[in-house]
Amino acid sequence: MFFLSESSFASDTITSSQSLSDGRTLVSKEGSFELGFFSPGSSKNRYVGIWYKNMPVKTVVWVANRINPINDSSGLLVVNETGNLVLTSQNKSVVWSANLSKEVQTPVVLQLLDSGNLVLRGERDGGSETYLWQSFDYPSDTLQPGMKLGWDFKTGLERRITSWKSSDDPSPGDFIWKIERQFYPELVMWKGSRKFYRTGPWNGLIFSASSLRLTQFLSIALSSMRMSCTTHSTSQIKLLSQGLL
Repeated sequence: MFFLSESSFASDTITSSQSLSDGRTLVSKEGSFELGFFSPGSSKNRYVGIWYKNMPVKTVVWVANRINPINDSSGLLVVNETGNLVLTSQNKSVVWSANLSKEVQTPVVLQLLDSGNLVLRGERDGGSETYLWQSFDYPSDTLQPGMKLGWDFKTGLERRITSWKSSDDPSPGDFIWKIERQFYPELVMWKGSRKFYRTGPWNGLIFSASSLRLTQFLSIALSSMRMSCTTHSTSQIKLLSQGLL
């Protein structure tokens, strides 16, 4: 294994023979997004996150280790020998991982796409959207264009967005925005154990009680396999620590 050097500073991928250390970044092919280590606000803790590359104010859209920060610059992001994506700190202790359910037999690469999606894929699957793991399945506080909010009934995966605790702390805050599973699904924002906002049931055209024109931003898909909302190509929704969208 070797660390990314200055010459590979703008790479969008790392392989199982490489690692990403604190101070190095991945940049998506067209330069839209950047992945690396950062400290939010006045915090000195270190997190691995994805942010817009060319915004004057760093806008973070996804955080890996939001529950378990690193308190120094010892962090390493690696694709290990079993094909799993792992973040380690001092003494190689695991801080966070993609938690793949089974060992991968083929060579694996980690790639940051221009959508802002961080994906684990087979080394030969560059033109495919068959991913072993993707960050879009595990949103933080931001629903990016192309992301889904809701349930995959086949795998049991629920996609939801959760606010940061504060601008200095990306750990899960008080607010959660998700699809409620019921006969007529609806989007509900929770503040702790209390419903803070609800759209009313989806009737096939609109959310019946919503004052927000969410169909401008979301496409709704309901089937026996999934229940999801997908953001349009020009839309982004961020759930703030105050519960504002």
